[in-house]
Amino acid sequence: MFLQRSAVAVARRAVATPILRRSIATTAVRRNIVPDQPKIKTLKDVKTEDDLVGPGARPGTVPTDAEQATGLERLEILGKMEGVDVFDMRPLDASRLGTLENPIMVRSAGDEQFAGCTGCPADSHEVHWCMMTRDRPVERCTECGSVYKMEYIGPQDDHHDHHPHNPHGLEEPKTFADFVKPEYW
Repeated sequence: MFLQRSAVAVARRAVATPILRRSIATTAVRRNIVPDQPKIKTLKDVKTEDDLVGPGARPGTVPTDAEQATGLERLEILGKMEGVDVFDMRPLDASRLGTLENPIMVRSAGDEQFAGCTGCPADSHEVHWCMMTRDRPVERCTECGSVYKMEYIGPQDDHHDHHPHNPHGLEEPKTFADFVKPEYW
């Protein structure tokens, strides 16, 4: 009697295994091969903004970055494919301290540019961000005194400026450079 009860208890606790271990459903992968897929342009083929639009993915496939990227991202990808650093992402010269006579040059195609100073030698202080503009191209780090100068390389007649620089007549905020005597420069 005891054995009958324990056999029933074990049967209740046992995991029921299905008769079929695999499902009957199957998956089919459909591949469409389109021989007329346009080739990806190279960097030298880019002449206008319209050339910076990717060909897109073939039907039924997931696009790669090279196929779907547009605009500046596409320009950067095309440059990387050919080994060209389109945006010149090299770090700034941190082997010396910039001075007013020999500042560390920062190239910019826009109206303003930020530069992160980590001191001289590199990483001697936390990053301090210096903002330079076309109107005020020279900036000095408040921690180490290194001088940075923005070199504007963009078009001289830039039509992206829809508003005047000071539309409300507000005074530009003062910085420490406004209070230094001219003979100290």
